[in-house]
Amino acid sequence: MSPCVGNGSRRNIYALLMDQEHPAEQVPESASDDSTQPQVSASAPEPQSVFPPGLTARVELIVTDVDTAQAVGSGDVPVLGTPRVLALAEAATVAATASRLPAGMTTVGMRVELDHRVPTPVGRTAVAQARLAKVDGRRLLFEVAVTEGATTVAEGRVERVLVDRHRFVERALGTA
Repeated sequence: MSPCVGNGSRRNIYALLMDQEHPAEQVPESASDDSTQPQVSASAPEPQSVFPPGLTARVELIVTDVDTAQAVGSGDVPVLGTPRVLALAEAATVAATASRLPAGMTTVGMRVELDHRVPTPVGRTAVAQARLAKVDGRRLLFEVAVTEGATTVAEGRVERVLVDRHRFVERALGTA
């Protein structure tokens, strides 16, 4: 899922994320349509018990030519492109929850805030670290940092939502 959503699409994506059979929770002010309120099934585990705050994960990437801004179309310089920095940060959030996911469930990206501050040349190793900072219903808020050696390349927050994988895919494909 793209971290940027065009006008009018935000509510639809939010509805897709939140319209699962899970406990009701607050809808963000930016998506106040009552039709986006999730429903609950009694068998759904509480995310806070499955994903305690403090979970961490780390992933690494040796930067190659295919990771550069030139290659991914986000610029014309031969350094690690911001879309790859974001993908690396998201991979760390996925890794933090992977071993604890209940059967049939997955997490999907919902919101990203990322400051990409320092370029990383080809051949260097970028390391993304994610820490689960907060669990709010099915929402998981991660703090992320990408480093190269002792230098902070990027930092920010990634919000993911716990969803029923099958239902999510069905709704995304329009077969639900």
